[in-house]
Amino acid sequence: MSNNRTSSDGTSHATGELLLGCHAFIPGLEPAYGYEPTLAAGIVYCILFGITFILHLVRSFQYKRWTSYCLFIGSIVEFIGWGGRTWSSKCPYNKTAFLIQISTLVIAPIFFAAAIYLVLARLIVRRGHQYSLLKPRTYLWIFCTADFLSLLIQAAGGGIASAASNQNKSAKPGTNIIVTGIMVQLVSMTIFSVCFFVFLFRSRKLHTPKNEQLVIASTLLALVVVYIRSFYRTIELFQGWSGYLITHERYFIVLDAAMMVIAAIAFAVLDPATLLKDNDGEAFEKRGLESSGGSNSEIEEQRVQVPIQEK
Repeated sequence: MSNNRTSSDGTSHATGELLLGCHAFIPGLEPAYGYEPTLAAGIVYCILFGITFILHLVRSFQYKRWTSYCLFIGSIVEFIGWGGRTWSSKCPYNKTAFLIQISTLVIAPIFFAAAIYLVLARLIVRRGHQYSLLKPRTYLWIFCTADFLSLLIQAAGGGIASAASNQNKSAKPGTNIIVTGIMVQLVSMTIFSVCFFVFLFRSRKLHTPKNEQLVIASTLLALVVVYIRSFYRTIELFQGWSGYLITHERYFIVLDAAMMVIAAIAFAVLDPATLLKDNDGEAFEKRGLESSGGSNSEIEEQRVQVPIQEK
């Protein structure tokens, strides 16, 4: 059995028991991470994401909102990923634990992004379509499709990288595909962010109920941190598996894990499913966003806000 790590493609070249069993960290022999994952971080993030996925699971049954479904999936995928990293903290060379965390933590933010898209569509129905660049359903078609495409690309890249590592070959081609998928998501979120801020600017003179203000605040916070995380991941993987960012855990904990847990907690505390549960929201869910084609008079009837009278 070889105990030497001879490549920089993110996979350990140690074979046999070292990759399949559970061995403590061996000084001088780097795991696939390039470092020994921290147990405390694994436990803390497992607890945090565990709490949020339970909350969103309960709200999924309680309110039956698509935002809750997306947030539940995103949180449980993060929980599974951090379970893999916690496993790696005790068994740093175990290949299964490494692949679990890398495959889940790459795709989890896509579900948080989908929840953000749904919130904007809901706000458009409430405030008025005339303030938006696109119809609610159009937002979902464009940006959810882009995220789904990003997911497929990243999954394909992960599969290629995994197959290469099993054959002790370079994982660079698969890594490049993963980067492409993340860049698709980053470009999509950039365009969406512009649309979101245009909508907020155009509707800024409307009277906004407190519950809606809180939803906007949590959504903006989630959008910012998910964007930061996607930007970090793009740069990290561009550097390769032996790059500085990917081989120093503190950057991952701050710029990936902390960003995603902020988004999960923001939506858990200021949840659109609990704060936006009036009649227009129920109609929004039941019609499957078909209200986006309504007339101006129908739009005005759906809105619950009243413009502030200018003096």
